[in-house]
Amino acid sequence: MLLKAFSDALTFSLHVERRFEPWFRPAFDRVLRDPLAKFIQVLINLQRTDEGLELAEEKPLPDEEKYLQAIIDEMAQQMRNHFKPGRYERGGNTKTHGIVRATLTIRDDLPSHLRHGVFAEPRSYPCWVRYSGPGPTVPADIDDVGFGSMTIKIIGVPGPKLLPDETTTQDLLCVCTPTFVTPDTRANADLQYWSLREMPIYYFLNPKSPHLLDFFMQSLWNETQYNPLGQYYYSCVPYLLGEGQAMQYSFYPRTEVPREIPGLPFHAPPNYLRDNMVKTLAEKDVEFDIRVQVQTDPFRMPIENAAVLWPEKLSPRIPVARLHIPRQKFDSPAQFAFVDNLVYNPWHCLPEHRPLGNQSRARLRLYSELSKFRLTMNHKQHIEPTGYEVFE
Repeated sequence: MLLKAFSDALTFSLHVERRFEPWFRPAFDRVLRDPLAKFIQVLINLQRTDEGLELAEEKPLPDEEKYLQAIIDEMAQQMRNHFKPGRYERGGNTKTHGIVRATLTIRDDLPSHLRHGVFAEPRSYPCWVRYSGPGPTVPADIDDVGFGSMTIKIIGVPGPKLLPDETTTQDLLCVCTPTFVTPDTRANADLQYWSLREMPIYYFLNPKSPHLLDFFMQSLWNETQYNPLGQYYYSCVPYLLGEGQAMQYSFYPRTEVPREIPGLPFHAPPNYLRDNMVKTLAEKDVEFDIRVQVQTDPFRMPIENAAVLWPEKLSPRIPVARLHIPRQKFDSPAQFAFVDNLVYNPWHCLPEHRPLGNQSRARLRLYSELSKFRLTMNHKQHIEPTGYEVFE
């Protein structure tokens, strides 16, 4: 009871702080975020051991499957605790702010070492792009933890896929932090243990197994969200870019978008992020640059530790494609219902982009099993989209 009371007090203070962040956080980010991130990364790397891995080389964790099963069990139980049959939401990236049509266009000036997989030739693909909050519940936007995600389902990608339940799609999954909240599946199992008990803060503060550096790193990017269409997004985990070459990808916004949050500090609308998306796409098109960062140092740019920020000094982020989201109306009930039938998994991909690292390996079964569980509880069927869907 004392642990829960302390956790609730910290959560309440965070909710209050989020309501005042817009007045001071931009200046903090501009001046302090990058130097603090570099300092934290130095401390993280001092705790690590160089295992002598090669570029794009993986090394499974001991008991990796045990940790994965614990994550699946904890997240499934958390879904049971929060949702009722027929109304199950996703266990993570839970609250849908919107799903919009887009076109992804591969650049025609890429160097040869980047021309692999979906980037192999200059062409355009239709996409569905989902914007969402973290979960595991569906709170008012201002009461969320300052975290957002963007998931792109590219349609019409030729070639065999690693996960054959979809034949023409490639999924790109990214979040608003450049490093992941947990370094590996062992730590992720700890996070899910505390999250199921509604006290996730103790994943970071547990004196027996603290994750303070991860907490500080996440805090640098977890902040009050303004508009999902104007946010930076990062893959956090690596993928193949052709045989023997690893990459991370990111999305950089190119369009100025409305960022106002009416009613602050204490009367913000519950779905202001969706409102700002609606306002934006009623007025203008939106674009993102897709950038790729190629692994050049196996230790400082690790495959198996997702809490390490890959230094741009070692490998810059290179633009490889552009995501164009045209003006549109997307907030009809039918279009939101369409989201419930979609299944996202980074293993919906070409072999040239195989997900790498223990957390990516975990996602293959984790996302597959939890999506099947959600669809079963909602009496829904998995739909592979065509890009030609029409909603009234």
